[in-house]
Amino acid sequence: MTTDRAGSGPGGAPRQPVLRIVVADDQASVREGLVLLLGLLPDIDVVAAAANGSEALELVELHHPDAVLLDLHMPVLDGIETTRLLSEQHPEVAIVVLTTYADDTSVLAALRAGARSYLTKDADRADIANALRGAATGLAVLDPAVHATLLAATQADPLRTPALPEELPDGLTRREAEILSLIARGKTNGDIAGELYLSAATVKSHINRIFSKTGSPDRAAAVRYAREHDLA
Repeated sequence: MTTDRAGSGPGGAPRQPVLRIVVADDQASVREGLVLLLGLLPDIDVVAAAANGSEALELVELHHPDAVLLDLHMPVLDGIETTRLLSEQHPEVAIVVLTTYADDTSVLAALRAGARSYLTKDADRADIANALRGAATGLAVLDPAVHATLLAATQADPLRTPALPEELPDGLTRREAEILSLIARGKTNGDIAGELYLSAATVKSHINRIFSKTGSPDRAAAVRYAREHDLA
């Protein structure tokens, strides 16, 4: 919900609607710098700043901004999970990621969680402002480096898990079968999260359901099950 500042611009032209944003970054120097830089722009109003994802959720609930500018790697609640929760609870709020990381895992995880735009921290103030304005109107803006990373990722290896049988045993979902296959290939929970662009908590929940459905008390038993059922 953008607001108009009273009065007119130079030459009597109406001022642009003011974009209300929340900034979230755990580094105080970065957070304060963004607040200062963006606050100097006549059409942007930084209504609040958060030091972690949990604070960001509270501030969005309190201020109802048009957009959130957030880092991915924050304490308490990371940027991916914050993005997912914001998308669920406040779908009208545009999310713009501003982070150091431009690897395909981070980018895809953020976009799948609901981020509308993704920039790296070498972006200048104009790039950030344009991304925020664009995201608030429904446009997606990707940093050139991020765009190149996504292109490379889609061309490299579109299928990261082996082919699965059409009929899956014991009520396993296709996602659970994918994760079981990766377990059988020796992948850790962190590896699986990275390969499938899931949060660590989501992977753990899937594994618990896999163990329950397959009657596996541990990973070794799950690996045996996978091999016996052509899921390895």
